[in-house]
Amino acid sequence: MIRGGDIVKGSCLLQKGQPYLVVDREFHNPGKGTAVARIKMKSIKDGSVLSLTIPTQQEVEDAQVDLHTCQYQYTDTDNYHFMDNETFDQYEVSIEEHPDKKLYLKEGDSYQLTIWEGKVIDIQIPYKVIFTVAESENYIKGDTATGATKPVITDTGLTVRVPLFIKQGEKILVNTETNEYVERVNQ
Repeated sequence: MIRGGDIVKGSCLLQKGQPYLVVDREFHNPGKGTAVARIKMKSIKDGSVLSLTIPTQQEVEDAQVDLHTCQYQYTDTDNYHFMDNETFDQYEVSIEEHPDKKLYLKEGDSYQLTIWEGKVIDIQIPYKVIFTVAESENYIKGDTATGATKPVITDTGLTVRVPLFIKQGEKILVNTETNEYVERVNQ
């Protein structure tokens, strides 16, 4: 059991006997009354979306999941392939079930896999990830005073708007929740 106030994005809850992954969470504290958590959940089995408002002190049933730190190996036509960093077990995750993760996965990097009843139900992408700029247009000197941006394509194919001074081959830090440029990374 988990209290409504302890639910975070990425939590797994059981509703109607099905596991749901919390995709959005917002707390609301009215002037009068009890604080509530407004959560939006996606069914892991069929993809349906469910919205609930739960008082922060009320308990709901959480799905018992396992978290495994796994290294992303490669992608074939149907699956992402991961290897558990401790047990060296191999996991195949369907691309069709997680198409939005493709642009954030980098070979050799480690990610948390959420496993429920032996099946991978989520790939947790870090909040910020470093990417290499693969394609970028050049800018004209003096254009930086306006705070203008340009689109670049990263090594994974993700398109991000960055300041004009970013060049091809440079590394940038990107917020993976909003796909926004954070800063240039000097390594």
